[in-house]
Amino acid sequence: MSEKKQTEAVSFEALSSLDAPVSFWKGIPFGLQHVMAMFVANLAPIFIVASAAKMDAAQSAAIIQAGLLVAGLGTCLQLYGAWLIGSRLPMVTGISFTYVAAACAIAADKGYGAVVGAVIVGGLLELVLGLTAKYWRRFVPPIVSAIVVTSIGFSLLNVGATSFGGGSGAKDFGSWQNLTLGLISLVACLAFQLLMKGTAKQLSVLFGLVVGYVVAIAMGKVDFSGFQNLAIVSLPQFMPFKPTFDWGSIISLGLLYVVSSVEVLGDTAALTKVGLNRQPTERETAGAIAGDGLISSVSGLFGCLPLTSFAQNIGLVAMTKVVNRKVILSGGLILILASFVPAIAEVFNSLPQAVLGGCTIMMFGNIILSGFQMIAEAGFSQRNITIAALSLTIGIGFTQVSDIFSQFPALFQQIFASNCIAVAFVVAVILNAVLPSEDHFLSATAAKE
Repeated sequence: MSEKKQTEAVSFEALSSLDAPVSFWKGIPFGLQHVMAMFVANLAPIFIVASAAKMDAAQSAAIIQAGLLVAGLGTCLQLYGAWLIGSRLPMVTGISFTYVAAACAIAADKGYGAVVGAVIVGGLLELVLGLTAKYWRRFVPPIVSAIVVTSIGFSLLNVGATSFGGGSGAKDFGSWQNLTLGLISLVACLAFQLLMKGTAKQLSVLFGLVVGYVVAIAMGKVDFSGFQNLAIVSLPQFMPFKPTFDWGSIISLGLLYVVSSVEVLGDTAALTKVGLNRQPTERETAGAIAGDGLISSVSGLFGCLPLTSFAQNIGLVAMTKVVNRKVILSGGLILILASFVPAIAEVFNSLPQAVLGGCTIMMFGNIILSGFQMIAEAGFSQRNITIAALSLTIGIGFTQVSDIFSQFPALFQQIFASNCIAVAFVVAVILNAVLPSEDHFLSATAAKE
């Protein structure tokens, strides 16, 4: 291959095109960047639920391996699809935080087997929701999708800030060491993006993570104990936990799968907006939901939790404009490889949260701005302004004061009390259904004048 063709293989035009030919090996750094942006967040829900279920070290290790495997398989499925399943968009999937509170409650009450059974059945429900999306999609017009995207961005600000401070539950949370690490990583990302030229700019987040990791090692903030006594190769276990099918658990997680389906609508709209500058097709939206459902059921078979498209990676697309499916496929394959090689997983897992927070906090702000752009595109009509203002105010405001839901049933609190995305979506759908047309708003305004 000539030098000119090699250069073109990693040009910005190729990286920002879904199917442009790109050398697999030269695309690995860009795929690796997508993996590093979501790696810790992919494992964090597992740590939380494993602790609630009082698992031993071997059981925890089994579902951590499974989490890496299904995240990689789900990413590959979303990238290229199978039949009507999979969006065929540059989506990266990972273990979803949406289900953590419910999974912890079920594990504590019914045992982890009930969680696994509910994950398997709930995934099939989401698969059906995806395949039938064309029948209910009309109830989610552009203004509702825009509100979901905006609330996704706001919901992630707390995640970014928590990581910046050292991670939830960290004994030294907010310490000067953590804040310094986060700041160094953020400055490294910005400096790389400002100073580099051409395609190299798109690796700013990876550069920030590497710089932050090296500084963290020098500061003694990297825990290397996990590298002791590691096996060279370890196979993920199929059905390490016997599933039990409890109707209460299935209904509880099933409702969350419905909420997750709507989140995927927003994620898909945000991804195509920031990466491809267009709205998603009906096939892409339906395939994305169905893909999340199928891979979630597979995840249950491996004893793991439900997956969804990761907003962190949508933020990365917003920053870098890298959407080439072959490039991101390398990231999915790295996740699969990490599930077989414990040492690879441990390298990522030892990344301090403060470094991750410094590199990702700006991504989450980009998602909010994408939501604002989508609201603008839906139109600043009086009706849309009313829907957006009330939905975001109630969704974000009420969930910051979760005690406001204290008189509601426990299941209702479980779904809505801390999930601003779910609340904003429900309020937006209700308002869209009951508010009169824009003509009524205009006539009311004219009457007042």
